[in-house]
Amino acid sequence: MGLAPYGQPRYADTIYQKLIDLRDDGSFTVDQRYFDYLGGFTMTNAAFSELFGGPPRPPEGTLGQREMDLAASMQQVCEEIVRRMARTAVHETGCRALCMAGGVALNAVANGKLVRERIAERLWIQPAAGDAGGALGAALLAWYRYFEAPREARGSRTSDTMHGALLGPDYSAREIGESLASLGAVSQDIGRRAVVECAAEALANGAVVGWFDGRMEFGPRALGARSILADPRDPAMQSTLNHKIKFREGFRPFAPSVLAARATEYFELDDDQESPYMLLVAPVRAGVALPAVTHRDGTARVQTVTPERAPGLCAVLEEFERRTGCAVLVNTSFNVRGEPLVCTPAEAYATFMRTDIDFLAMPPFFLAKSEQPTTRAQWERPLVLD
Repeated sequence: MGLAPYGQPRYADTIYQKLIDLRDDGSFTVDQRYFDYLGGFTMTNAAFSELFGGPPRPPEGTLGQREMDLAASMQQVCEEIVRRMARTAVHETGCRALCMAGGVALNAVANGKLVRERIAERLWIQPAAGDAGGALGAALLAWYRYFEAPREARGSRTSDTMHGALLGPDYSAREIGESLASLGAVSQDIGRRAVVECAAEALANGAVVGWFDGRMEFGPRALGARSILADPRDPAMQSTLNHKIKFREGFRPFAPSVLAARATEYFELDDDQESPYMLLVAPVRAGVALPAVTHRDGTARVQTVTPERAPGLCAVLEEFERRTGCAVLVNTSFNVRGEPLVCTPAEAYATFMRTDIDFLAMPPFFLAKSEQPTTRAQWERPLVLD
């Protein structure tokens, strides 16, 4: 999804002709002669490599034009399959409110095109749409079948009963303070409001802020509880975040978080279209300069923020807007490549120390990297924490 805009879909016809038999209703059959995942240890086999002009790219290998074109081709085919499936679902049911789940539902580019093509009037995507979301299904199955709880549709056009998917653990001020003290951190309890103001001021001055607040998100996206925040107007910020903090390929884009009430000023979204789980890609409006979150094709994967779903992040956005006139922030997950999202205060502090994050906000505590008693080099080792 992220690499596709750098390539051309020159392999799309080959995929349709050789790999899949796609039908009008979106159903398809995969030709298993090109794959090895059913009985072997790899996803694709030698026949697949021959079809696409060579073996797979080695891990961490150079991304060439072939890889970019493969990505563009697979993305185009994926979008067409999703489009046909969605049209079939709407046609068969007569319902124009579409709910999506499953790993492919995380393809925010395909989701955004469903919205812009108005295949459905409303679109809601389960935020933990990958395999991990099966845990929610298991819990619901037990709740409704074993405990015989009544099935009630509590949501409405204007409400989302997942409430931001904040289903993980949270930590009290005492627990955060004790954890920081045990790590030898230099921190100050300045109160929640002061932390919000300090974070917004730091962001307005070009700093990168780790934001750790409340219950942890459930799902693959940071939604304002375990986030790394930055100024989207800085042309160098994408490179800084990729190379000095996330330690990943430079082409990877970053997502914007925007105050929901201001979203249509920055992105081509309908007035009533929300994207609370960062699962819709929308074009950035002409004349809007947000280089750190605008991808090569002029789009961005948008999170619309409200005080009901993400009160802390919403407060920071409001303060940042007061200082800069911009109601958007870069929001990326609080982790480095190869590691899960930070969960505990200790994990947050360790990641803060191992990267070039400038400040760590853990309401009611605010920490500056320059004041810490240890250096980044002393933390660059395998992370083992209680």
